[in-house]
Amino acid sequence: MKKPVDIVTATFDSPLGLVRVAARPQGVCGVWFEGQRHQPDTSAWPTVANHPLLQQTTVQLAQYFAGQRRQFELPLDLSAGTPFQQAVWQALLSLAFGQTCSYGALSTQMGRPTAVRALSGAVARNPLSILVPCHRVLGASGALTGYAGGLDRKAALLKLEGAL
Repeated sequence: MKKPVDIVTATFDSPLGLVRVAARPQGVCGVWFEGQRHQPDTSAWPTVANHPLLQQTTVQLAQYFAGQRRQFELPLDLSAGTPFQQAVWQALLSLAFGQTCSYGALSTQMGRPTAVRALSGAVARNPLSILVPCHRVLGASGALTGYAGGLDRKAALLKLEGAL
């Protein structure tokens, strides 16, 4: 992730562990579980617990975990990725609550059927866990594979959504 200087953060204590949320003026730019792979170093970003967008994000995440929210209504900033990553992240947004697909199917849906490996790398580097639902992407056989936040969390999120 590029390191802009206008990012603020807050933490949210989710049922699956501590989550760091980050925002820029353009929108929410990060949601990472503690210890998640590919998480940037956030130590230089100020913590602003009363930031309106961060508060709105944590409220909506709490509603999601309580089973009261199926989609998020937040401005998102996906600008940290390459154009290909951004396209993959946009494609992930089309996966509805409780719906899953394979990496291959998502690659085909994007018109890039031979780019499965590149697509899986972009999914793994999704900076907006849960909000951009990379947990809804499964292996070709339906196996739980490749979640940067950990397979136990992926299973828990899919169970919450009734997809497991």
